[in-house]
Amino acid sequence: MSNVSTAAAKNPASLSKTKGMTQVALFSALIILMAFTPFLGYIPLGFTRATIIHIPVIIGALVLGPKKGAFLGFVFGLTSLINNTMNPTPTSFVFTPFYSLGEYSGGLQSLIICFIPRILIGIVPYYVYHFIKKIIKSPKVSALGLVLSGISGALTNTLLVMNLIFLFFREGYASANEVASNAVYGFILSVIGINGVPEAIVAGILTLLIGKVLLNPNVRSKLGF
Repeated sequence: MSNVSTAAAKNPASLSKTKGMTQVALFSALIILMAFTPFLGYIPLGFTRATIIHIPVIIGALVLGPKKGAFLGFVFGLTSLINNTMNPTPTSFVFTPFYSLGEYSGGLQSLIICFIPRILIGIVPYYVYHFIKKIIKSPKVSALGLVLSGISGALTNTLLVMNLIFLFFREGYASANEVASNAVYGFILSVIGINGVPEAIVAGILTLLIGKVLLNPNVRSKLGF
């Protein structure tokens, strides 16, 4: 009788763990699907790739929490590593140690660029959202928090990636893009403006639209979140 009671007591925790793993698996599958479907997750622009894969990472962080969000960010980084290794662009050496362009090769710094900003996408939006909710007591704060969390997630990725590229691969990145080394940061700023700003706007809008649904208590209950 005691063993049955013990098993019953442990069962809710086991079910909760299984549910959590299933939720992470679903978001991970979405990230992988987007990453390896041509022109869906990674949009080639010649000198680089634009991406919307940060969207499920941001939503996952808001719905599942920062720890699971960080794992989803790691999955995003892993897809970037694989894509830049198997289907490289001229600047892929900044994301993978397994690709070279002439005298410029990737290394440990490539892994830092590939993973750290993406992991932080799964952490920063969660705290931005809850910070906004804490300081502004209003029913409308949820919408503002969702927009800002989406924007913050996208900008976390873009700003960290581009500035780490400048820190670690300034000369190589300039050469790959046929830009003078003393003008490379201006080029990076243009990439941030052309890619990063639209990505942030799209992230803010999609996070608002999707987040309002998935963070609704009734919807969360039905979906098991």
